[in-house]
Amino acid sequence: MSAGTPSAAFSRRILSGMRPTGRLHLGNYVGALENWVRLQDEGWTNFHMVADWHMLTTGYEDTAHLQSDIDDMVVDWLAAGLDPERSVIFVQSEVKEHAELHLLFSMLVSKARLERIPTLKEQIRDLYLDEDTISYGHLGYSVLQAADILLYQATHVPVGEDQVPHVELTREIARRFNYVYCRDRSPVFPEPEALLTTFARLRGIDGGRMSKSVGNTIMLADPPEAIAAKVKQAYTDPKKIRANDPGRPEPDFRELDEEGRPLHAGCVVFEYHRKFNPRSADEVGRLCRSGELACVPDKRNLAAILADTLAPIRERRERWAKDPDAVRDVVADGNRRARAVAAGTMEQVRAAMGLKRGAEVRS
Repeated sequence: MSAGTPSAAFSRRILSGMRPTGRLHLGNYVGALENWVRLQDEGWTNFHMVADWHMLTTGYEDTAHLQSDIDDMVVDWLAAGLDPERSVIFVQSEVKEHAELHLLFSMLVSKARLERIPTLKEQIRDLYLDEDTISYGHLGYSVLQAADILLYQATHVPVGEDQVPHVELTREIARRFNYVYCRDRSPVFPEPEALLTTFARLRGIDGGRMSKSVGNTIMLADPPEAIAAKVKQAYTDPKKIRANDPGRPEPDFRELDEEGRPLHAGCVVFEYHRKFNPRSADEVGRLCRSGELACVPDKRNLAAILADTLAPIRERRERWAKDPDAVRDVVADGNRRARAVAAGTMEQVRAAMGLKRGAEVRS
C-alpha cells in the first residue's frame, strides 16, 4: 500500500474464514490454514471467522450438524497451529454487527454488479440454479463477505485466485463508502488487498477437485495407515504401466480436451511431492521421466512424508479434542474480542452515515 492511500492509515490486519464443514483435509490446510499460521507467526493481527451464515446461502435446508461441524473445524484450526492468544477465532453469527453492516453495504452495490461475480456464476451453474431459484441471500453473499472483512478494518485478505473478485468488490464498496460519507472526515475503511497463497489448490487423490463429498481427500486427522491406503490409490500417469516405463509427472499440454484442458493433468503424487517434499521433488521428477522410479515405491515414500508432516497436527488435535470445554472457551473469548472491534467500527459507520443518535429530544 502506498503512503497516500486510505489504507496506509490502518494497522496491518487480516480477516479470513471458512464455512463450517466439519473436519478439514489437506486442501484446506494448503489453501488457507498453513498461510494463516505463517501470517500469525510473522506478527500480523489475525481474525479468523467461522462463516456459519455463509453456510446458509447454499445449505439453509440442512443445519442439523452445524454446531458439531463448527467444533470439528475449530479443533482442526487449533491443531494446525492457530494460537488463540495471537489470533481471534470467532463465529460470524455471534457478532450481530455483520448483519447490520451487510444491510448498509447492500445500498451501495447494484444487482448487476453482483451478478458479474465469477464464482457466483459458477455456483449457479454447478447447482443448476436460475433467476427464479437463486435466493436473495445467495446473490448478496459477496456483500456479506465485504462486511465480514471491513467490519474488522482488515487491510489484507488471504485468498486463492478464485476469490480475488470478491476482494475487488470489497475494495469498491470501501472506496464508495469513504467517498460518499467521509469527505470531511478520516476514512472509515481501508481498501484491502488480496494476499495470494503460494500453493493455492491441491488436487484430490483421484486428480479432481479435493472434496469430502467425492471421497478423494486426505484428512488432517488421518493416521499413517489411512494415509498410506489413500496414497496407494492416487492418480499417476496412465501410460506408465510397467515399473521401468518413462513417466510424465507434469501435465501434458499436447493432448487437450474440448475445453482446452490437458487430458493428462499431471501425476498427483508428483504434485504432492512438490508441496510436501520440495527439496527432492526435482529428483523424483527426473527419476520418473527416465523410468528409474516406479509408482509403488514412490507412493510409499510420499505416504511416509505426509504421515510425518501431519504427525504434530494429529497430536495437537487429539489434545484439543479431549477437552471440548477448552475449545468452547477459545471461541467464546474470540467472540468477545471480535464484538469489541466490531462495535467500535460500527460506531464510526453510524457517525459517518448520520445514523448515530444524539440526546433524546423531549417534548
